[in-house]
This record gives sequence, structure tokens and C-alpha cells, in this order.
Amino acid sequence: MTPYSLLFDHGLARIDPEVAHHLGFRGLRVAAPVLKGVDRIVGTGTPVQALGLTFPNVLGMAAGFDKNAVGIDALGALGFGHVEIGTVTGEGQPGNPTPRLFRLTDDRAVVNRMGFNNDGAEVVAARLAARGLDKLDRRGGLDRRGKGPVLGVNIGKTKVVPDDDQAAVEADYEKSARLLTPHADYLVVNVSSPNTPGLRNLQSVEKLRPLLEHVRRTADEAADLAGRSARVPLVVKIAPDLADEDVLAVADLALAIGLDGIIATNTTISRDGLRSTAAKIEEIGAGGLSGRPLTARSLAVLRMLKQRVGDDLTLIGVGGITTVQEAQDRLDAGADLLQGYTAFIYEGPLWPRRIVRGVRTA
Repeated sequence: MTPYSLLFDHGLARIDPEVAHHLGFRGLRVAAPVLKGVDRIVGTGTPVQALGLTFPNVLGMAAGFDKNAVGIDALGALGFGHVEIGTVTGEGQPGNPTPRLFRLTDDRAVVNRMGFNNDGAEVVAARLAARGLDKLDRRGGLDRRGKGPVLGVNIGKTKVVPDDDQAAVEADYEKSARLLTPHADYLVVNVSSPNTPGLRNLQSVEKLRPLLEHVRRTADEAADLAGRSARVPLVVKIAPDLADEDVLAVADLALAIGLDGIIATNTTISRDGLRSTAAKIEEIGAGGLSGRPLTARSLAVLRMLKQRVGDDLTLIGVGGITTVQEAQDRLDAGADLLQGYTAFIYEGPLWPRRIVRGVRTA
């Protein structure tokens, strides 16, 4: 048992999960200057080429941890080669009522129904601009060399926008894409969270195609206005609960419209095979499940995608990655990059470097 495990089991696990998150994240930001010094001494792994970018290493922090772009560099100093902020919505919103974040410690899992609580695209864009790392390199992309992790920006639908109003949905995503693209190394369209009513309906190819094409056009226009000659890569994030044929349909769509990648996968609404008691699961209620229970399905979805798209798209594996072997399995199955979140909660601040040092990358 590690010192962090003792701290977690006898301290953090007794604190409300959302409170513990805010306390831990605040402490991480305070410690950022020291962490950056460690980062310079020990390094953060082997660089990886993906999405036309150079990532410091293969592992990133998944969206959901830093929703409002307040701790990007602190997370980078812990060893994450990229940080995906958000999900950011067109309009700021408080999210769902609390409590909305729960631990299933017997399953090394988390259930959340946060509901895209965030400050909104305008505020987050201003925060990223104030960070001052938007200098263009010679290729017209953002020059992050030695200045922190690669930055992904994950955008989603504002809750009050009805999913059956395609024009309103596209306008909502357009606002986020227009404001945030100038600051992003890559952009993610999130249509797979289970905590915004109707959002997952947008994964159907009939609705997804016009949405992604609209975001692509908006991102290209925003990049041009910002003086970026290099195209900002566009990625879509999908749910593990899609039927196999729908996973393949999204893959075919991504190829057809020239997307740059797919993130597999988001959280699940399934509760199959959990060790936690039925009473505990019922008490927690609805929400997206993340962590160890996703390992098998997320790996299976990744394998399907790789078989379908080959090397034509960047694949980012996320969901149930805790050990070095699980990370390696995802890479061996075709992932170009990895992300984590729940394992970081259970394994602690040394976990990112343990993963990046342990895996073999091509």
C-alpha cells in the first residue's frame, strides 16, 4: 500500500467527492511552481507525434477534471503530456444539483452527473488568452515548446438548447468553436456525456454529420481570423454504450468528412458487473460511470475503430486505464494517445509518470 493509498482510504475517501476534488485541485495549483522544477529535472517521458502535433508524452488528462482552464500547467507539471479542458458550453451553467459526484471504491470507479458545469465559452476563452501562450510558430500553429502541455479544448451543448433543434445546436457549438479555437491545439466535439438531456442523440450519424461539418467550418474560419495558417485538428468523443454498428458508422463518418481523430470512450450508463452492492448503486442513481468497469468495453471499441480506420485517424484511448499493462494494451490495440482521470483520483499524483515511464511507444 502506497502513502497516497493510506491518505485516500483514511482521509480523502471520507470527504465529499466534489469537495475533495476542489481541495486537491487547489493544492495542486498552489504546488505548481515546485512541480515545474521537478518536471525539468526528471522529465515526462518520450515525445509522441499525433494529430500533426508533438506531444511531450503519450498520456493526457481527460476532459472533466479542469473544466474552466484554471490548472493546465500544474497538471502538465505532474507529467501529463496534454490536458483536455472542459467540457465548455456556449453559455455558462451551474450544472446539476448536488450531490452529483460519487465514488464506488470497491470498483475503483466514479459516478458523475455533473451536467457540464462550467464558466462558459466567453470566460474560458478570456482565461486562455490571459495565459499568454498563444504565440504562433513558423507553421502557423501554436508554439507550446517548453511552455506546458498540449492543450485540447472539449466543447459540448448548453443544457437549455433542445437537441431536436438542429439549427440551435449548431449555433451553440459554433459559439464555443469560434471563441475557443484560437487558443486550442486541438478541438473536441463532445456528444457522448449522459448528463445533458438529449446529448447522446447527437451521436446518430444523421445529426452528427451536419454538426461536425459546421464546427469544422467555424473552427477553420476562427483559425484564419487568428492568423493561424495551420488547421486546428478536430476530434469527436464517443460513448462506450454505442452498439458496434454505430461505432463503425461514426468511424466511417469521421473518415468521410475528414475528421482528425476519435476519442474512445466517454463514461457509461451501464451498471453491469459491478462489485458494489445493489443498494449502493441504487442510492447513487443516474450518472456516467468511469474507471475500472470501463476497461474491457473501451478497449473493444478502440480495437473496432482501429480495424476500421487504420492509420487514417488519430485514436485516443480513455476509460478504465489504471495499470501500465492496461495502458500498454490500449497502445497495442491501436491508440496513438491515452487519457486518464479516475485512475488519477485513486492512484494519486505519481500515477501519470508511472504510466509514461512504463509503456512502450512506437
